[in-house]
Amino acid sequence: MKTDKMNLRWKLAIGACLVAGLCLVITGCGRKGDGTSSTGGKNTIQNTGSDTMVNIAQAWAEAYDEVKPSVSIEVAGGGSGTGVAAMINGTVDIANCSREMTQEEIDQAEKNTGKTPKKHIVAYDGVAIFVHKNNPMNEITFKQLAEIYGESGKIDNWSQLDVQLPSGASDEIVRVGRQNSSGTFYYFREEVLGERRDFKLGSRDLNGSKEVVELISRTPGAIGYSGMGYDTEEVKMLHVAEAEGEEATEPTVENVISGHYPLSRPLYMYSLGEPTGEVKAYLDWVHTPKAQLIVRECGYVPMPSITNVTEETPDLSTSSTNSAQ
Repeated sequence: MKTDKMNLRWKLAIGACLVAGLCLVITGCGRKGDGTSSTGGKNTIQNTGSDTMVNIAQAWAEAYDEVKPSVSIEVAGGGSGTGVAAMINGTVDIANCSREMTQEEIDQAEKNTGKTPKKHIVAYDGVAIFVHKNNPMNEITFKQLAEIYGESGKIDNWSQLDVQLPSGASDEIVRVGRQNSSGTFYYFREEVLGERRDFKLGSRDLNGSKEVVELISRTPGAIGYSGMGYDTEEVKMLHVAEAEGEEATEPTVENVISGHYPLSRPLYMYSLGEPTGEVKAYLDWVHTPKAQLIVRECGYVPMPSITNVTEETPDLSTSSTNSAQ
């Protein structure tokens, strides 16, 4: 009986130590006042959203680790809708978006968190129209795209566009797109199809921008839309005209900056309210010349004010002058 009591005391003592240790771990890993989390003395910024932006975001995160090793940027894709949902729930520090948040989404975030999402323009992009590299087509119009992708659209074959694919390829147009959680899906629908028209059924809707381009590279009869930064030697980016009779424009850095390319758009990072602490420091750094050089290296368009950035440009810290409510 005495031995049993001693064993019980030892078990209770060990249990108390384990609980105390667990409490220490929990108190050492929590949310800070600026929204970031802290693990083992290292601050973590959660950055989720746009698949279009995931390459830039990951490259920024890796570069920032050298600038400020005490801060870790954890990047995840999934689409702009995923980032917006996380912001609405207050579970992310920065949401990447290739479209603007809707007023309904902003209102929901305010209701759930008590804070208003704040948008920051961090780069620019051109949504490119991709076809297989052996497709002889070189340009396309909004009207033709709408007839290919839009509900009740009447273009289903390349021959309807006077395009003759290489011998052995099917005449059928294989429509490749993005899932509806994608900001690029949302943007393409609004700009090309119009607010009152939806996509026709039967397209191959993929999770990521990279997957869209990869499928087109393997499919001679395919057409798809994705960020111009995903261009490869295995596909071709078409010149695009907004209206019949207008000159079709190539998706280039210069044409996106000038606005001549009709599918040009800003890329956003959203913070939950006015950014503070490490989140503000990171967003400030994203607007520096060195960070914007990474944008160009990834195939996207830097902020117009520092488009001529070079590797010799000093890495000066600047405020987020390009932020907007």
